[in-house]
Amino acid sequence: MKFILPFILFLSLSQFISAQENCKVLLHEIDSIYIGKCKKGYAHGKGTAIGKDSYTGKFTKGWPNGKGTYTWANGDIYTGGWIEGKRNGNGKLTLKLADRDSILDGLWKEDMYLGPKPKAPSVITKTSIERHSFQKLGKIHNRVLINFLQSGGTNNTITNLSINATSGEETNLGNSIGYEFVKFPVIIRVSYATMNKLNTLRYQAIFEFEITEPGDWLVKLHN
Repeated sequence: MKFILPFILFLSLSQFISAQENCKVLLHEIDSIYIGKCKKGYAHGKGTAIGKDSYTGKFTKGWPNGKGTYTWANGDIYTGGWIEGKRNGNGKLTLKLADRDSILDGLWKEDMYLGPKPKAPSVITKTSIERHSFQKLGKIHNRVLINFLQSGGTNNTITNLSINATSGEETNLGNSIGYEFVKFPVIIRVSYATMNKLNTLRYQAIFEFEITEPGDWLVKLHN
């Protein structure tokens, strides 16, 4: 009996090593040893790959893909997003220098550091606004549009509307009002009178906010 257990452990370990040897990692610097999940012969899912450098995190079809930590042979460490073996998205690189660490923390694309992650839009003043949202659209305009909503549709009870911005030119697009040719960061202040949902009372609403990240923004105000 005492010989059976070691034999079973040896057999299981041999099968495990064989399975990992047949699981490919496509990034040459970490392709010597792999321990983790596989799919169709490639590292796929959570795993650890070791070569000249090492990586622990998510893989897709043999590539670091998703969130993971990469450690270079010289001690540099990156933790963050990956797409097909390249740093992409939000991540932090710590460079090991002789006297101190140097850190690059922010956004990456195709292994290139783009800079710190922009601050999220912030609210400066909010009065009589039920809820609000900021949405960055996938367009290239430097623009901020504002939609006024109530009970799931456009708020058609607004009067005495006043909008002021630190930059940009006023614009209208359908039911949206705002500014284009904006220079960011921008601060916009909106004030208006509106009826409540029951249409029994008129009150004053104020919403002042700041957006620092350039882009095409849509702000929704619900009353």
